[in-house]
Amino acid sequence: MGQAVTGSVVTAVGLSALLMSCGTTSPPTSAPPTSAPPPTAAVAVEPLSIGTAAEDTTGGLVADGQLISPFDVENPAVGFLEPALLAAIQNAATAASADGVDVKLTSGWRSTGFQKRLFDQAVTTYGSADLAAQFVASPEKSMHVVGKAVDVGPVVADQWMIANGSRFGLCQIYANEIWHFELAVDAAGICPPLRPNAAG
Repeated sequence: MGQAVTGSVVTAVGLSALLMSCGTTSPPTSAPPTSAPPPTAAVAVEPLSIGTAAEDTTGGLVADGQLISPFDVENPAVGFLEPALLAAIQNAATAASADGVDVKLTSGWRSTGFQKRLFDQAVTTYGSADLAAQFVASPEKSMHVVGKAVDVGPVVADQWMIANGSRFGLCQIYANEIWHFELAVDAAGICPPLRPNAAG
């Protein structure tokens, strides 16, 4: 009886070994696969239409109270500025830094949709398009939309720019906006007379 049990155990062990050997005929899991996995389908991404889509109501947004560096070209508000304006504001910022003034931007390039949103909000605030236009240009008239205007901050930087910006071709444009600058000097390097506001 002991031998029978032993024979049964041996037979069971032998059968188990046979099954295990059959199970290991495939390569170990750590071995490299014999063929590459099938490629996954690429997902097409529709690029954002810059400066034209009315749906883009945040393109170029700089949050209220935020100041950004004129060297931060990864930010669309800076990176989408006209190259001549970008170079001018960067040169001005470098010169201001030597005078101990940190020139930052509160706004730069804006998408058409974002400018429209700002204008519509101004219409609601001031009660009419005519009044709103004194403070916010329409998308059709805004120099921000074409990357030709920057808003500078803080106030000490505005003051430095008013006094020194013309050396870099940059001028304050509106009497009621000490922060708004454009490339506007004449051939003699002189800024034009201030307009009373964005509508004037």
